[in-house]
Amino acid sequence: MGQEDTDNQIQTPLLQTHAAERPLKRTGNLWTAIAHIITGVIGSGVLSLAWSMAQLGWIAGPLAMLFFAGVTVVATFLLCNCYRSPDPEYGPGRNRSYLEAVDMNLGKRNAWVCGFFVHISLFGTGIAYTITSAISMRAIQKSNCYHKEGHEAACSFGDTSYMLLFGVAQIVLSQTPDFHNIEWLSIFAAIMSFTYSFIGLGLGFAKVVGDGYVKGNIGGISTSSAADKIWLVAQAIGDIAFAYPYSLIVIEIQDTLKSPPPENQTMKKASTIAIVVTTLFYLSCGGFGYAAFGDDTPGNLLTGFGFYEPYWLIDFANACIVLHLLGGYQVYSQPLFANVERWFADKFPSSGFVNDNYTLKLPLLPEIRLNLLRLCFRSMYVVSTTAIAMLFPYFNQVLGVLGALNFWPLSIYFPVEMYFRQMNIEAWSTKWILLRTFSMFCLLVTLFSMIGSIEGLITAKLS
Repeated sequence: MGQEDTDNQIQTPLLQTHAAERPLKRTGNLWTAIAHIITGVIGSGVLSLAWSMAQLGWIAGPLAMLFFAGVTVVATFLLCNCYRSPDPEYGPGRNRSYLEAVDMNLGKRNAWVCGFFVHISLFGTGIAYTITSAISMRAIQKSNCYHKEGHEAACSFGDTSYMLLFGVAQIVLSQTPDFHNIEWLSIFAAIMSFTYSFIGLGLGFAKVVGDGYVKGNIGGISTSSAADKIWLVAQAIGDIAFAYPYSLIVIEIQDTLKSPPPENQTMKKASTIAIVVTTLFYLSCGGFGYAAFGDDTPGNLLTGFGFYEPYWLIDFANACIVLHLLGGYQVYSQPLFANVERWFADKFPSSGFVNDNYTLKLPLLPEIRLNLLRLCFRSMYVVSTTAIAMLFPYFNQVLGVLGALNFWPLSIYFPVEMYFRQMNIEAWSTKWILLRTFSMFCLLVTLFSMIGSIEGLITAKLS
């Protein structure tokens, strides 16, 4: 979100190597592309940015966000040239999804590898959403407890029951056959996302103004050892990586744009403007959160209880998070469902278990169409994400792992390799050397973040 991050965007299945047929009329423009990008990037990852800033300090924190903003712009520019082929502006062939572009430029083998990482990204997002929604539901209960019993009260509640509740809701929602027309869900998710993000920003700003001074320091939070500091910095970098890239939806947004002007030119302008706006917003959220709490900055700005009042606003913000993630879970799971079930249907065309549909009629409810494969597979999928979330209910560490896992392969490696193939870049030319160096540096950053985030996850589990 980011990769990610990439929380709110609703698209057709991402794992298809040949995108579904779409209407040929494309009416998108610069401003609709900007809106889609901002909607796709800003999500629950923004809630961890104040904590990330606290680990890095007042110099490295903003620089890290600017670094990922720059990397995202470069990767997006490379991807924009892969929409049309063979010429990036006037080529007759269109690649209508990220994976279709990989398949066209790099071949089937690379498309399978890319598909694996996309699957991991979608599955991991389901785990992160389960954790975040449970933490937010628990925060509502704690907020009401603190309001009634006082801020020093022992308002401790588990989150297992909330994860189970979220899982049950997703099992029901997952039986929806598909999401062919869910534009309303994209709009709803965007409204919820911006609502809780601006509430977090506003509360941080109000606390700084109320305190009358800015907390924090240049080096960030102090730790008992240098090793602990290194691991926390690595996790913070992973959290920022989760919040920024949106590579999976770049080409699908570009496919909505009208031409002329060439789609890649419009998309490059839109990406630049959207990333500037997003970065300013991220710097504000992270900066005001750190300025408000300093060394006590919580891992999740709205659930760590730096804020107690107004309790009703905290409750409302967390309710927005839960509502956003209820729909967002399906947005990121439905593409995976569709492709797995399509594979089974192609593999076993005569199987009743795979292909037969049954109608269930309950009193006072409309008819429900059930498919045994859909019922079993999707239920098992939801159970697996819920079980993993219950085993590792650690917000910042999980976001760090997911951000690091998906950042380099999906946002750097494949865009760079496709650009080499598309533009016929010669080995050891200046551009080849620069992009290879860029890719290797980002790989090192990813590995550093991955190791630190996994260490944090293991440490949190063992403690």
